[in-house]
Amino acid sequence: MRFEGIYTPVITPFAEDSSIDYPAFESLIDSLVDAGVHGIIVGGTTGEYYVETLEERVKLLQLAVARCAGRVPVIFGTGSINPEESLALARAAVEQRADAILVATPPYSLPTEREVAEHVLAVDKAANLPVMLYNYPARMGVSMGEEFFERVSGSANICAIKESSGDINRLHLLANNYPAIQLSCGMDDQALEFFAWGAKSWVCAGSNFLPEEHVALYNACVVEGNFDKGRRIMAAMMPLMSVLEQGGKFIQSVKYGVTLSGQFAGATRKPLLGLEEGEKRELEQVIGTLKATIAGIQKGE
Repeated sequence: MRFEGIYTPVITPFAEDSSIDYPAFESLIDSLVDAGVHGIIVGGTTGEYYVETLEERVKLLQLAVARCAGRVPVIFGTGSINPEESLALARAAVEQRADAILVATPPYSLPTEREVAEHVLAVDKAANLPVMLYNYPARMGVSMGEEFFERVSGSANICAIKESSGDINRLHLLANNYPAIQLSCGMDDQALEFFAWGAKSWVCAGSNFLPEEHVALYNACVVEGNFDKGRRIMAAMMPLMSVLEQGGKFIQSVKYGVTLSGQFAGATRKPLLGLEEGEKRELEQVIGTLKATIAGIQKGE
């Protein structure tokens, strides 16, 4: 499977009583596909999978597959603190006709690279679908290193990696030493660098509310090969990257961005709380400037 374009890790809209608003979820998927994103990821960190039941996660996948109806691929996140749940989610991916699975390191337990490899291969075997690895040591506590790659290299299903370490040296390592594994940017402020090193896809939470602008950067760098234009678009996006990380309130900021776009996002499930009024105003200003600047770049201004 080729991973090319903008892949949106979709938020989960929660109603006032903290239940999932499934119609709002379906509406958001429709709007994203209509806006031109190239793939949908269900059950990622941005979707708050860690506070959802297995039944909720599988239902979200079922709805996403039905809603996308083959227009764009659907990737299902199998992450869980419990490896047995990851296996169950991998099997559900097959049953619900997901196109691929996202496989991360089990958080908190701090497994060795050998243990991570055995976990990934077990999830791979349970699904036998294309695999996008997910390396996010800041949340998982460990990284997928060279021993890990040696141990999983025999699987033909492992075809991409969402690299979210933030370490630019990891990008160089992956591009030079593991060219058979497709690079996907998982650290938003490094998207330009990933594209320069040959990545063809970007898993970006901000595309939940700015899909056209994220697609514009992909088109400039990957489709057109115009990195001068890409640098201008990226420069316009950089203030957003900073604001999204304000005080660690990444998911809250993404959800408020979705609200500003006119879609229902709802609140976050606890323990996360919403943005303060000042944080909301700052995000509003940054988004407004970003949209106007990129629209001008697209017009050739």
